[in-house]
Amino acid sequence: MLSEAKFNILKQISGDFSRDETIWASGYLAGLAGAPLTTAQPPQQENHVSQTTTRKITLAYGTETGNSKKLATTLAGIIKKKGIQVKLADLSQYKPKDLNKEEFFFVIISTQGEGDPPLLTRKFYDYIHENEINLSNLKFGVLALGDSSYPLFCKTGEDVDFRFEVLGAQRIIPLKKCDIDYEEEAGRWIEHIVETINKTSASTVKNTSTGHVSAGRKKYNGRVSAIINLNDITSEKETYHIEIETDEPISYHPGAALGIIPFNSRSVVDEIITLTGIDPEKRIETSKVTATADELLIKYLNISYLLKTTVAQYAQITGHTIPSDIRLSLLNLLQIYPVKNADEFEQVISILTGQAPRLYSISSSLEAHGDTEVHITVSRSEFFVDDQKQNGLCSGFLSEFREGENFEFYIQEAGHFRLPQEDKDIIMIGPGTGIAPFRSFLWERDAKGAEGRNWLFFGDRNFISDFLYQSEILDFLKTGTLARLDMAFSRDSSEKIYVQHKLEQKAQEVFQWLEGGASVYVCGTKDPMSRDVEKTLLSIIREQGNRSKEEALSYLEEMELNGRYAKDVY
Repeated sequence: MLSEAKFNILKQISGDFSRDETIWASGYLAGLAGAPLTTAQPPQQENHVSQTTTRKITLAYGTETGNSKKLATTLAGIIKKKGIQVKLADLSQYKPKDLNKEEFFFVIISTQGEGDPPLLTRKFYDYIHENEINLSNLKFGVLALGDSSYPLFCKTGEDVDFRFEVLGAQRIIPLKKCDIDYEEEAGRWIEHIVETINKTSASTVKNTSTGHVSAGRKKYNGRVSAIINLNDITSEKETYHIEIETDEPISYHPGAALGIIPFNSRSVVDEIITLTGIDPEKRIETSKVTATADELLIKYLNISYLLKTTVAQYAQITGHTIPSDIRLSLLNLLQIYPVKNADEFEQVISILTGQAPRLYSISSSLEAHGDTEVHITVSRSEFFVDDQKQNGLCSGFLSEFREGENFEFYIQEAGHFRLPQEDKDIIMIGPGTGIAPFRSFLWERDAKGAEGRNWLFFGDRNFISDFLYQSEILDFLKTGTLARLDMAFSRDSSEKIYVQHKLEQKAQEVFQWLEGGASVYVCGTKDPMSRDVEKTLLSIIREQGNRSKEEALSYLEEMELNGRYAKDVY
């Protein structure tokens, strides 16, 4: 007979049995009774997570160029093979209010520009930072993708990780920051997730190898085959059309960018070496590269416009009292607050950030120009420091090239800034060098004979001197590749006219195109151009569509989520 305690346990566990379960249990117990007790074994545990203990996780990604999505998809497949159920989520479409329904939530997110989140994840990013939501039941981890040559490396991932903690979520694996070659780090991150989930669920996971995650950035050797100033001699601006040839085929989509890491000025580096007394041939080890002092200053380190944090570290090394809000070039800093000797300057070299790559919208098309040639459009940036004219580092670097010179570059695809299907209409708004990707769009659609209509809004200072790619654009208009062309030259009239004013003038037609499914693309400066254009688009939607302010905003957001409203602004 069973003891009372054992009998109560049996009653407790069998009380909710179905008829079939009761029959099975009876047979199981009968079998035990008829066999030697020493041979009675529990059911063989399978070599994978059982259905009753399987945990579900959400793997969310935020992406601008597509890397985070590609990585998340690959890693989701690896996790599934290990017996863990995975829900893949795009943060551009994820409802932040659902966060408190999640148990395990893992994020892969990239950082753009100066620490900005990917454009389409801005809504999610803003929501978690502007709302006090209770995430006390959430267990999370963040994988941040970035490029360490930028000063605000992986900042978006850091922000999300920190904010989740502030909102009460439990970080079960540490923040992982990955550089452009993220293969090994991402693989280890996934293994860490699996181990953590296993510990939490007390289950055994099938031993599946981690698989291969492709990563990294393909470098090309380019040769300048043509460089042309697109502005007239009377213009106050210099905008260069640069054609680059390669020996090996390249691949890109219209809307992609060309990435270049510029060299610093030879004359500036020579002056720094003279001021500091450092041996230019002395080999110095930094966190990223070991090279001579001269090579580091020319090729690898940012010396043109130092971060405030770098200036603060400089002050600490040299003992100078330097205002906390100052930002100077390294040369200016050395002239005003000199180092004591070469050894002290070697310490300064160790705190300098890496040279950040510059991205330029590609203005050519594979269909029209072939796969061994790529074009970019570069405006020479000029500014004054203490009444001395300075050039932007990369624009100066590129505009001073001569035909036949070689340099290294890579392709940066833009996942959100892509042409729609060939039968869809597009509206392109690109003043100044914002014309670059739209030249690519037009050449591509012309070469493919795309049926969709194309409408361009272009602007600059003067018609005579600043109408970039004038002959090409007018030819596209004549042949019908361009269905409509509206231009705003701000200095040609007493009242300054910009592209947003041209949009206002064509409000009815613009809205008709939107209602007909047209996609809208904006390229150029973020402030004030892109903000003014967006305000104008919202006004057109509100007035022409007879919508409220909130409804107009929802309309534009819906276009953005569906890939029909895209911005490439800087």
